[in-house]
Amino acid sequence: MFKETPPVTTEIETVIGPSVKVEGDFVTEGNMVIEGTICGSIKTSKNLKIGPQAKVFANLTAANALISGEVQGNITISGRMELTASAKIFGDIKVGSLNIASGAILNGKCQMPDNKEKSNRPESSKQDRIELKGEIPAAAPAKPLKIKKVQ
Repeated sequence: MFKETPPVTTEIETVIGPSVKVEGDFVTEGNMVIEGTICGSIKTSKNLKIGPQAKVFANLTAANALISGEVQGNITISGRMELTASAKIFGDIKVGSLNIASGAILNGKCQMPDNKEKSNRPESSKQDRIELKGEIPAAAPAKPLKIKKVQ
């Protein structure tokens, strides 16, 4: 009778406005936008957006993130994270894909796990030492240049 439409994933479920200052642990299954100040932890299974005036003192976990404000804490993003020119990150990042705009500040360690199958490169602990045998020939002496004067 009625056509079912798929749910819209761009809908924002939680908004922390610019005048809001809160402490606590936030856990949501929907998209979240932060424009205010938060102390605690934030976990969402969807998208997280942190506005340019936001100050977040928390560990963050999300599927994707767009960060324009300040974050002091560790960040784990399973998908894509973008840091705009006004972003300031003070903490370690673990992310699938990272885009950093010129002007953004990142003070911390960045880890991008390799989800692909094992590569063919040898492990350094298993690699044999390579020894050179015989003498390495010396380079031939350079010949002096002859310069002619043109009048």
